[in-house]
Amino acid sequence: MHLVNDSFQPSSPSVNAGATQPSRLGVYLEGDGVDIAVTAPNAQAVEVCFFTSGEPTAQETRYRLLGPTDGIWHGHVAGVTAGTCYGFRAWGPWNPEQGHLFNPYKLALDPYARAISGNVELCSQTYAHKTDAALYPLYPFQLDPTNSAPFTARAVVVDKQFEVVPGPKIPWENTVIYEAHVKGLTKQLPGIPEELQGTYAGLAHPVTISYLKDLGITAVELLPVHAKLSEAFLNERGLSNYWGYSTLSYFAPEPSYATSKARCQGPTAVLDEFRGMVSILHENGIEVLLDVVYNHTCEGSSDGQTLSWRALDNAMYYRLNSQGGNIDYTGCGNTLDTSHPRVVQMILDSLRYWVSEVGIDGFRFDLAVTCARGEEHFTRFHPFFQACLDDPVLRDVKMIAEPWDVGPDGWKTGDFPLPFSTWNDRYRDTVRGFWVSDGRAQSRGESRGAPPFELASRLSGSQDIYGAGHIPAVRSPRCSVNFLTAHDGFTLGDLVSYDHKHNENNLENNRDGSDNNLSWNHGSEGRVFIPGHEAEKILQTDSPLAELAAARIRSTLNMFTTLFISSGTPMMLAGDEFARTQGGNNNAYCQDNETTWLNWELAEWQKELYRAVRKLITLRREHPVFRPSKFLTGKPHPGDTISDLSWYNQVGLLMGDRAWHDPASRVFQMLRSGRPYGDQDLLAVFNGMLSPKHVRLAPGRGTAYHEVWDSAITEADEDVPSLNLAGDDILLEPLSIKLFLADSRED
Repeated sequence: MHLVNDSFQPSSPSVNAGATQPSRLGVYLEGDGVDIAVTAPNAQAVEVCFFTSGEPTAQETRYRLLGPTDGIWHGHVAGVTAGTCYGFRAWGPWNPEQGHLFNPYKLALDPYARAISGNVELCSQTYAHKTDAALYPLYPFQLDPTNSAPFTARAVVVDKQFEVVPGPKIPWENTVIYEAHVKGLTKQLPGIPEELQGTYAGLAHPVTISYLKDLGITAVELLPVHAKLSEAFLNERGLSNYWGYSTLSYFAPEPSYATSKARCQGPTAVLDEFRGMVSILHENGIEVLLDVVYNHTCEGSSDGQTLSWRALDNAMYYRLNSQGGNIDYTGCGNTLDTSHPRVVQMILDSLRYWVSEVGIDGFRFDLAVTCARGEEHFTRFHPFFQACLDDPVLRDVKMIAEPWDVGPDGWKTGDFPLPFSTWNDRYRDTVRGFWVSDGRAQSRGESRGAPPFELASRLSGSQDIYGAGHIPAVRSPRCSVNFLTAHDGFTLGDLVSYDHKHNENNLENNRDGSDNNLSWNHGSEGRVFIPGHEAEKILQTDSPLAELAAARIRSTLNMFTTLFISSGTPMMLAGDEFARTQGGNNNAYCQDNETTWLNWELAEWQKELYRAVRKLITLRREHPVFRPSKFLTGKPHPGDTISDLSWYNQVGLLMGDRAWHDPASRVFQMLRSGRPYGDQDLLAVFNGMLSPKHVRLAPGRGTAYHEVWDSAITEADEDVPSLNLAGDDILLEPLSIKLFLADSRED
C-alpha cells in the first residue's frame, strides 16, 4: 500500500470556505459561485477540477476540498458559473487487495452530475491500473500514472430554469403502460421531421403523441435514458449497448437521444429538451416512467475502466470480496453496495431529482432484488423500501420492480412490499403457456400443460402471489404488472413465428438470450414476407399461408385479450400492437439498427391487428369490470345476487375441483359481476383446444349476453350485435376467446 507521491501530488490551494449545505451532494450554484460536496470516506484528499471548456485539452484549475465531514468533502468556489465543466480527483491508498484503487491521475465524473460534456474513450488512460495493448490488466495491479482528463467525460454545472408541467397522476387501475425505446420508437416514424427522429423531441412530436393517445396508452415506460457507456467487448465487435443498461450517470440524460441542435447548444439544452418532452407528454395526459439501473454501473468488473465511483471510493460504492474484487449479483461485472447508507442516499437523491426537477411520474427498477440486499441476501425490510414509502416525494409515484437478479436466492416476484408493484413473470409464462406453447404441444400430440386454475389465478390479479400474508402490508391487484413481452425476449410477433431464437447478429454464436421462450411458430419457422398487395391477395384465400397467418394473429389476440381482462396493471411492448418483428432475435440489446427500430410500413393485416388491440384497450378503459382494483372473493358483493367472481365449465356448470386441476380441462368460462363498479357483467369464454368447441353459456343473472369480442375475428361487424341468452349453445373457434357483457340489473 502507498500514497501517490510525485509531481502530481495535491499541491493545489484549498477552497476558502465550506459548502453552505455539506450534506447536499453535488455541485450547485450558490451566491457568487458554486457549493461542492462529494462522498469519499476512504479518501485522504479530494480535489475539485474546473476546466475552461469542454475540449479535451482545456486548461484545468484544481482546489482541495475541506473535510471529510461524515465522509463528505466539500467547499465553495467563487466565480464559477452555469455551463462550467468540472470533475474530481481523489487521493488515497493504492491497495487493490483491500479494494482501494485511488489514483488522482484519473478524473472522476461527479456521481451527482446533472449534465455531461464529452465522451469516454476506450483507451489505457481511462483505467486506474496499467494495461497491455489489448487493455487487459497487468498483474499484479499497478497504478497507471497517465492523466485521463482528455479522454473521459466531465460534469457540467447547470441552473434550474425549466418548470415542467405536472403529471396527470393516472390511477393505477386506469394505467396502460407502453414500454418503448426513445430512439427505436420514432427513428422511422413517418411524419416526424428527420432531425427529430429517434430523439426526445421526436417522442414529444404531435405525430407520436397522436398515435399513443389513439391507441389508449396512459404511461410510456422508457428504456434507460440515464447517460450510458457501451461495454468494451461490444465496441470490439462494432456493436453498441442499445438498450442502455450500462449507466455512466444517475442524474444526467443520455445526450445521444437529444437532437443535434440541442447537443450543439450544450448539455443544459439536452436536459431542457428532455424536460420539454416530459411536459408535452403530461399536457396530453401521458405519464413518463423511467427504467433505472441502480444495481450496477458501466465501470464493469475490477479490471474495468475508472470513470466515477471507482475513482472516488471503490470500496464504498461496490460490493467487494475478501480479495478486493467485485461481487457480481447482476451479471454485469459489478454490484452497487446498497448495504452502505451513502449508496442508498445516492439512489434516493437520484429518484427525487428526476421527480422534483424533471417531472418523472415513476420508475421501473432493473434487477431490483440487488437494491434490497443487505450484507448478502434480499430482505423485504431493507431501509431502501422504507425510505421510498416514507419519502414525501417518492411515496406517490409509480414504483415497479423487476423482481430478480443473478445473486443467491434472487427470484422474489411476490416479496416486494408497498409502494412497489412488480413485473409478474409468472403471469407472462402462464399466458404464453396456455395460448402458445401448450398449443404447440397439442399440435405434436404432447402434454397440454398447466391446469386451468393457473390461468384463472393470473386473470384474477395473482392473489396467490400478491395477496400472501407474509408481506407486512395489504397489497392489491395493481402490484401485479402483467406483461406478455418486454424488451428482453421475443416480440409478440416473433413469439408466434419462431420456435427458436435467432441471435446470430449479436456475434455470440447464438449462445446469448433465453432458450425458454414458450413460443410457437405455428408450423413454419420465421416471418413470412410477401411484397405489397400480393400479400393481401394471398391472405384472403384458403391457402396454407393464409391459414398460418390467421393462426398467428389469433394467438396474438388471445394473449392481448387475456392481458386486458386481467386484474392488475397491463404493460405492452411498443410495436406489439402491429406484430413488429426482430427477426427472431430475443436479446437485441446491441442492435441499434432496423432490427430494433420500429418499422411503421404496415401491411393491412397489421393495421387490422392495431385496430383490434385498440378496441381491447378501449373496452378496458370504458368498463371497470375489466380491471377490478381489489381482489375478488368468489362471494356476492353486498346488495348483489351473484358472486363477484365465478367460474363455469364447458356445459355451464360451476367448475369442480377435479376440472380445476385437470390439464385437459381447457374450455371454461369466467363471470365477473359488474354491479360493484356500476358496470355490466363480464363473461369471458375460453377455448384452449385445437378444435372448435360448443359451450353452454353460464347462467349469470339470466339476462341476455351481448357479444363484444371474438379473438377469431379481427374485424367485427359493429352494426350486427350478437345477442345470446344464458344457457345458449355457442361455438368457439380453436384457440379463441369470446367476451360478452350483460345487464347487471335484476329483472
